[in-house]
Amino acid sequence: MATQSAQISSSQGLVDGSSGPNSAKDSKCSVQDLVYWRDPKKTGVVFSVSLLLLLSLAAFSIISVVSYILLALLCVTISFRVYKSVIQAVQKSSEGHPFKALMEKDVSVPPDTFRKYVDISLSYINQGLKHASRLFLVEDLVDSIKLAVLMWLLTYIGAVFNGITVLILGKWLRRPHSTHHGTQIDNYVGIARNHINTLIST
Repeated sequence: MATQSAQISSSQGLVDGSSGPNSAKDSKCSVQDLVYWRDPKKTGVVFSVSLLLLLSLAAFSIISVVSYILLALLCVTISFRVYKSVIQAVQKSSEGHPFKALMEKDVSVPPDTFRKYVDISLSYINQGLKHASRLFLVEDLVDSIKLAVLMWLLTYIGAVFNGITVLILGKWLRRPHSTHHGTQIDNYVGIARNHINTLIST
C-alpha cells in the first residue's frame, strides 16, 4: 500500500509539473495569436479597445479616464438592476437578484497563482536590473555609447511627442500589412476614418 501511494503521489506530481509549462505555453500562444492577427475578430476587439484607451489617455488625464469607465459600468449595472426589478414587480415573479450568479462566483486570486506571476515578474525585473547595471557601469563601452546615443535621440522625440502618442503610433504601425487579413482591415479602417473626418468637418 505504501508503494502504491508513493507511485500515485509521484504520478500526480508529474502531472502537476507538466501542466505548468503547458499552461504557460498556451498563454504565450494566445498572446502571439493576438499580436499576429490570427483571429481577426478577437484581435480587432483588443486593438480597438486599447487604441480607444490610448486616445482617451491622450485627451484626458488617467483619473478622468478611469472615472468615466467606472461611471459607465455603474450606469449599465444600475440600469439593468432597476429594469429587472421593474419587470419582476410587474410580472410578480421572484427571480431574485439579476447578478446573483456572478455574485456567487469566487473572484479571489489563488495564492499559488499570485506567487507564480510574482516570480515571473521578479525574474524579468532582475534581468532588467542586471542589464541596466551592465550598461550604466560601462561593462562594455560600445553598448553604453549606443545607449547614450539612443537616449539623446529620445530627447528629441520626447520634445515632439508624448508617451501616449508614441504608443498610439506604435500600435497603428503594428497593423498586419503583410497578412491576408490586412487588406480587409485597412478597408474598414479607411471607412471609419472617412466617417470621422465627415463628422469633424460638419
